[in-house]
Amino acid sequence: MKKEIVNNASLLFLQYGCKNVTMDDIAIQMSISKKTIYTYFKNKTDLVRAGVFKIFEDVNSRVLFVQKKTKNPIISLYEIKKVAFEFLNKDNRSQRYQLQKYYPKIFAEIKKKEFETMLGNFEDNLMEGIRMGFFRKSIDPKFLSRIYINGLQGVRNIELFPPERYKILDLLESYIDYHLRAIVTKKGLAFLEKNKLRIENED
Repeated sequence: MKKEIVNNASLLFLQYGCKNVTMDDIAIQMSISKKTIYTYFKNKTDLVRAGVFKIFEDVNSRVLFVQKKTKNPIISLYEIKKVAFEFLNKDNRSQRYQLQKYYPKIFAEIKKKEFETMLGNFEDNLMEGIRMGFFRKSIDPKFLSRIYINGLQGVRNIELFPPERYKILDLLESYIDYHLRAIVTKKGLAFLEKNKLRIENED
């Protein structure tokens, strides 16, 4: 039952944002009483934390699958962007906006977890790009993987990029393009220029 509550709550948080979803909403969605929910979670903050980390694990699982399936390091970054966007509201006003504004401690926790989990993945991506001749041999994967993740978190910061002015998909695409053009070789740039529109728009 606890797992089912987290699953249903996380879906509602994704759709409406954690601040907008009440314990009543979750109870109605599951056809159970609020008392049942409070049997497993002492308060809404406790449930928000569980739901947010459930979403994170789902995203991370999909990212790992993409990385195993997609060997090309340039295509891999765009595919990972698509996975992330599936879990983001298109105007960036719901889940991340509300989490950052109303649950700052949980936001900080998930930001740290995100950084720790993604670090090795993106370092591997950079090393594969070097091996394939797409990225310059002179780059430092350990340094750039940290810069890349920090930048990804930055473009999703609602204070830097207010959601009423910026679309999250445009921000992610612009950032990936900025990142790649800074590190690609001539071979990598040629591949990027030839395939950019295709890999951005593929379903």
